[in-house]
Amino acid sequence: MTPVNNQRGATLLIVLFMAVVVGLGAGVAGTTWQTVVQRAREEELFYRGDQYRRAIGSYFQGNDVGQTNTYPTRLEELLKDPRAIHKVRHLRKLYSDPLTGQDWEVIRNSTGKIIGVHSASDKTPFKKEGFAEHYKEFAQAKSYADWHFIYAPETEKRDQNTPATAPGTQPFQTQSLSPATAPLFTPPSPEKR
Repeated sequence: MTPVNNQRGATLLIVLFMAVVVGLGAGVAGTTWQTVVQRAREEELFYRGDQYRRAIGSYFQGNDVGQTNTYPTRLEELLKDPRAIHKVRHLRKLYSDPLTGQDWEVIRNSTGKIIGVHSASDKTPFKKEGFAEHYKEFAQAKSYADWHFIYAPETEKRDQNTPATAPGTQPFQTQSLSPATAPLFTPPSPEKR
């Protein structure tokens, strides 16, 4: 065997090794990217589901239309309340389920009225703790389909003092400033040339 043939074999081994390393790295990056995407979709699912719950609550309370304590029969009624003479919107648009890309599954009460929504996804949620009081059962969910965004008037009355926040954010804290601690505005002094 000549030294040139030996070098070709070593070069081939190095190229094969590099191909394996690149393939493993791409596999790990793909798995990590899927996790990042699923976490983002989970956060969006929670936000959209909560928007539906709040919209159903607004419809139920019916403050703008004078009829209270009734649930909608269709999700479209959240876009334009048929009980109102003028246009009353409880929801800006019908959101799709961010995990499936399809419509939400509706949850109906015994009279056939919509009291909530849930996802049809069978994926396992990442978030397992830190839920608000009316979502505490989400901690035991085995899939996103177990996340039921239901408006229940008795729960809402109990949770009225809980501040509303967007997903991944902290509640907004206000601070009152007394005249002694308030910063004073001082206009900038003109520069001397």
